[in-house]
Amino acid sequence: MTTAPPTQHATTPRATAPDAPGAPPRAAGTDVPTLSLRGVSKRFPTGTTALTGVDLDVTPGEFVSVVGPSGCGKSTLLRLASGLDGVTGGEIDVAATTTSYVFQDATLLEWRSALKNVELAGELRGVPRSERRAAAQAALDLVGLTGFEKQHPRQLSGGMRMRVSIARALVAEPDLALFDEPFGALDEITRLRMQTELQRLFELKRFAGLFITHSVSEAVYLSTRVVVMSGRPGRIVDEVEVPWAYPRPPELRYDPEFASLTGRVSAALGEHS
Repeated sequence: MTTAPPTQHATTPRATAPDAPGAPPRAAGTDVPTLSLRGVSKRFPTGTTALTGVDLDVTPGEFVSVVGPSGCGKSTLLRLASGLDGVTGGEIDVAATTTSYVFQDATLLEWRSALKNVELAGELRGVPRSERRAAAQAALDLVGLTGFEKQHPRQLSGGMRMRVSIARALVAEPDLALFDEPFGALDEITRLRMQTELQRLFELKRFAGLFITHSVSEAVYLSTRVVVMSGRPGRIVDEVEVPWAYPRPPELRYDPEFASLTGRVSAALGEHS
């Protein structure tokens, strides 16, 4: 899903334009935040407080993963950032012209081909057909689905469907990309492959990314920074910087330093669950 900035959030101009394709990556954390949360809380009408006092910035060129125990408000945090739900306390500022959201499920339209699914966002915005078709084709090429343009979702594997979903999210060149456990339903081999593909795409596009996951290893492998949340009501209890440049080879997962970082994140999770 691709949207303009949510109207319920205050917006500020971007400090710089996005990098052109093929340009050297920007350094993380050097610009005005694309997404800024200050003292954010969320209380549902049922009386349940999902989040309390959350402060978080995501700047251009950062890929931030959020981990925490089940029910701690991770997905709620993403819905608030996207504007799909409203805060009950605090403020959210979004300095993005375009925001894309990748759901847990691929959420493709079964009656449309892969190409037409990716075209949908441009179609809804009134982009001329030739322009949106070319952009959709380029996005499918980018995620490795050249030759599968005419296939319908039922004809694609789970990993392929998620690639189409990611292509649909990236086709509009979003400033802010939100991911809600997109690989959670995939088998382990496909999940590892998709992690490698996503960090390659991030290296190319350098959007500001916020990624929700239950997997500590996945969070460390993908991210420039990992945020640890407590049990409900969710709050941020630790942040871990991840030092490696992109692209990151799959074998990085077996490096002793990688194990040390995943151990630190796991320990923080255990302490605050």
